Amino acid sequence: MSSLDDLYRRVIMDHYQKPRNRGKLEEWEGLVINLNNPTCGDSISLSLKVEDGRVADAKFVGEGCSISMSSASMMTEAVKGKTVEEALELSHLFSELMQGKEIDESIDLGDIEALRGVAKFPARIKCATLAWKALEQGIKTGQS
Repeated sequence: MSSLDDLYRRVIMDHYQKPRNRGKLEEWEGLVINLNNPTCGDSISLSLKVEDGRVADAKFVGEGCSISMSSASMMTEAVKGKTVEEALELSHLFSELMQGKEIDESIDLGDIEALRGVAKFPARIKCATLAWKALEQGIKTGQS
């Protein structure tokens, strides 16, 4: 195992053991999107507050593997404060990362970069993308 793989593993476990933005927004504050992955039993409830075209807040609760829960933690950290368009673009980039595609190295993905290796394990990709799918669904619901 390379030192980079070890670092990525530590970042994933840190987000799993100490999730950022865990919790719920009040119902009146925003949207709540519930998704689950029937393949492995992961589930997420994403609370999303969009104001003036920006993701003002994002919180989640759920149950699942370390990849699923750490990805939700990383996603909520990454999209807070971003415009809806920026959040959707980040979600698109993450999807490409999970498909093993090369992305522009100049783009700083922050902790999300730690999930790059998931692409080598097709059965785990749905775990990593669950929170991101909830984000996309929430933004689409909020715009309609």
